Amino acid sequence: MNKEELKNILLQVQSSALGVDEALDQIKEMPYHNLEYARIDYHRELRNGFPEVIYSPGKSLEQIQGIVTDMLKRTDSNILASRADQSVYEAILQVTDQAIYYKEARAVVVKRKEYAVSKDYIAVVTAGTSDIPVAEEAAVTAEVMGNQVKRLYDVGVAGIHRLLDNVDVINNAKVVIVIAGMEGALASVVGGLTDKPVLAVPTSIGYGANFGGISALLGMLTSCANGIGVLNIDNGFGAACLASKINHI
Repeated sequence: MNKEELKNILLQVQSSALGVDEALDQIKEMPYHNLEYARIDYHRELRNGFPEVIYSPGKSLEQIQGIVTDMLKRTDSNILASRADQSVYEAILQVTDQAIYYKEARAVVVKRKEYAVSKDYIAVVTAGTSDIPVAEEAAVTAEVMGNQVKRLYDVGVAGIHRLLDNVDVINNAKVVIVIAGMEGALASVVGGLTDKPVLAVPTSIGYGANFGGISALLGMLTSCANGIGVLNIDNGFGAACLASKINHI
């Protein structure tokens, strides 16, 4: 239940168009519904502006189907399943034909209404093509959450002119997500070029001494550029959630 739905119920009670008992029936499952294997947080959209997201790894296909089925009954919002593979998509399709699979983003969206589009946009920038899966996770998540997104891919420091040719995309954004593996230097470069907040996401892309993203993480954390916040390794989803909150201020 989101703010508009709750407000509508209260207004109907105020105008006597809806009885108190009927209103209680509509909101009685707040703040969550217990499925035993999952307690679905239907209060989250009211608190945070977006409903609970289904993290797919570690859940059985039957559990994911059960969660989606319950959410379909109790909300009219779009439903996002993150880190989803083809089997998750096919399982959700058995529950609803509204499912869309964003393969590069590893995300399934049950699209029940059009995504809102914010006036300001989030720029999603990658150092290399290999960083695109994390970038697409960020971009798709941000779009589902109602943000305009502009993508700027493969503009890493090995060919810095590619970035400099597109500085306007960065400077005109409300917030910038920078995604890089290897040594993670792109976040420092972007942070030194713009007055916009930069959310840096280290990726696990790189050779041996990258240590699965640790070198990029440490490089971003120790950046000499100001105004950079660092997310967890490969956490495009987390970056999108934070960027969305900033973009909607």
